[in-house]
Amino acid sequence: MTKEKIKDAVYTRRYIYNFHYHLIWVTKYRNKTFTTDALANEMKEILSGIAEANKIVIENMEVMPDHVHMLISFPPSKAPTSAIKALKGRSAYMFLKRHPEIRQSQYWGGHLWSPSYYMSTLGNMSKDVVERYINDQKYNETKKRPNGTL
Repeated sequence: MTKEKIKDAVYTRRYIYNFHYHLIWVTKYRNKTFTTDALANEMKEILSGIAEANKIVIENMEVMPDHVHMLISFPPSKAPTSAIKALKGRSAYMFLKRHPEIRQSQYWGGHLWSPSYYMSTLGNMSKDVVERYINDQKYNETKKRPNGTL
């Protein structure tokens, strides 16, 4: 007889976990930096590489002109703050190094991201609700009312 596996859980030799974090952070001064698909895709590639190197699984991600939404998971041995530090710190360094013109025009202080962030575990909201919310980001951006609100 085989035991039934827990849906969305990650099984390792040492433990089983089912952590999903919704993470949002914004650019410094809410500058609209990722205004082209090329820049947004470049940041997605940077974040994907950092995540892989740090054993962070990106379940869903959207890079908007002035902020990033992610649904991530990582082992319980990693502190949430260390995951955020790796993603934000390394991505800023790599992106601004590749784009000195953006650093000079928008981020002369050398900081791509605002120091704050939002992070929640998926408790009240199901994973599907968060994924749908992230997937709808691009659609919602184009549907803004003339006064700039959703």
